Amino acid sequence: MKTILKALGALAMTTTLAQAGGIDRSGLSYAILFEQGQRAEIGFSHVNPTVTGTYRPALGGGSTGDMAGGYNTFSLSYKADFGDKLSFGVFAGTPYGADANYSSGAYTGLRAKWESKQVAGILRYKITPAISVYGGLRLVNSQASINIPDALIRGGLAAAGAAGNAQAAALAAGAPAGTLAYSANGASDNKVGYIIGAAFEKPEIALRVGLTYESGVTHKFATVESIAAVPSITGGTTTVEMPQSVKLDFQTGVAKDTLVFGSIRWSEWSVWEVRPQGYNALTGQNITDFDNDVFTYQLGVGRRLNENLSVFARVGYEKSNGGIASRLAPTDGSKSFGIGGSYTRDKMKITGGIEYVKLGDAIDGSGTVFSGAKAVGVGVSVAFSF
Repeated sequence: MKTILKALGALAMTTTLAQAGGIDRSGLSYAILFEQGQRAEIGFSHVNPTVTGTYRPALGGGSTGDMAGGYNTFSLSYKADFGDKLSFGVFAGTPYGADANYSSGAYTGLRAKWESKQVAGILRYKITPAISVYGGLRLVNSQASINIPDALIRGGLAAAGAAGNAQAAALAAGAPAGTLAYSANGASDNKVGYIIGAAFEKPEIALRVGLTYESGVTHKFATVESIAAVPSITGGTTTVEMPQSVKLDFQTGVAKDTLVFGSIRWSEWSVWEVRPQGYNALTGQNITDFDNDVFTYQLGVGRRLNENLSVFARVGYEKSNGGIASRLAPTDGSKSFGIGGSYTRDKMKITGGIEYVKLGDAIDGSGTVFSGAKAVGVGVSVAFSF
């Protein structure tokens, strides 16, 4: 049973969910901290989502087209020991991201992009052979941009005018066609957060339970905003709070050469909103936000076939919360299924997998219905022991 942990322990962490709550893409795995000796890993995944909606008749009907772009994620990690009790790990990856682009119907021209990178350094200390604690710092770099077409800005101002805002009504009625198109670009911003955790291990039955907390970070983007009909809108600082999270990981041997593994993760996406100063002054609203926190569940089983080859399968679930969906991430909850395997030769280990995700149906604030969304992700990692 002791060999199961070495053979199967990293299988579950190879491919990321093809899409997770909020704008999560690939949370870093710290499993390498529990490997023996010096180790380095590099991972890559590609995700291809398909998200389409149907406009209501008042917006002209028809399809939104596929508004979600495919994307890649990467991860790098390195771990070394300092004596019997202390180890150190360095981790890099792409934790958050969004790529929305509408090319059909009423939302044509609505585009948004969020890019991020993260580097973390973590120390792990063994209090006893079974109990360890770990913690460190993470540096998150993000940048974002958005374009909103004239028709959507004009419609929002007209609605505000109908509610009694005479200035908004006059601007919606009087601005020449095309002059209310809006753009905003948030410059790259770095922020530091922290990570703390604890784990319990029982190697003779391949048992490990870990609890990890990642603090949120608050970006302050220097933002350039532009609307031709409103030259006073030039931008300022856009504050965006990224969510804190708590994750419980577990794995245990249940039979010879067989491992059960899983995780539960909570992310506080309800704190996230994008509200540039100029846009807020003009409309009194934010551009986008999320109403709910997100719980993500995973459960899987791994099996070692021989000394070199192991396989796994897993399922994932995120609850559908209902409410109004963001046009920039118009899905609600998910169900996923993934399979993969690992091949070990000497000091090298190659792990790969594929995952299918059924994304939950959603309705945005204009009544556009998004249904039948899905995503497929493939990933591979290569690890070396020294």
